[in-house]
Amino acid sequence: MDALYTAVATANGREGRAVSSDGQIDLPLGFPTALGGNGKGTNPEQLFAAGYAACFASAMGSIARQEKIDVSDVSVTAEVSIGKDTDGGFGLAVVMRAELPDHLQGPAGEDLLKKTHAYCPYSKATRGNIPVELVIE
Repeated sequence: MDALYTAVATANGREGRAVSSDGQIDLPLGFPTALGGNGKGTNPEQLFAAGYAACFASAMGSIARQEKIDVSDVSVTAEVSIGKDTDGGFGLAVVMRAELPDHLQGPAGEDLLKKTHAYCPYSKATRGNIPVELVIE
């Protein structure tokens, strides 16, 4: 792969900080209350969900432009769950929810989501590693 851009961020654990090399991200980190934390600070699952949703929406825009489909009213929500894995560790699962306008309900929207999932860099990175469910709303 020829890198066009490289993001750099440093973190020191779930109860520390996450900082990007350019200073655009400088966030306190904390365990969510569901995992026994006080909920003060963001967590890796939220950061991953935000990145995946943004990337997936941008990938959908690329596919839509190629196919001359209007996706100006589309929004994408990523739900990233963490839980116990079969090997005793932890694993992730993702639900990608695409809120599509009427003209993209049914087979047209399903086709667009499948093509987007095949094209999106986050989807490629998770394929075979994290279950990803695609949902049209």
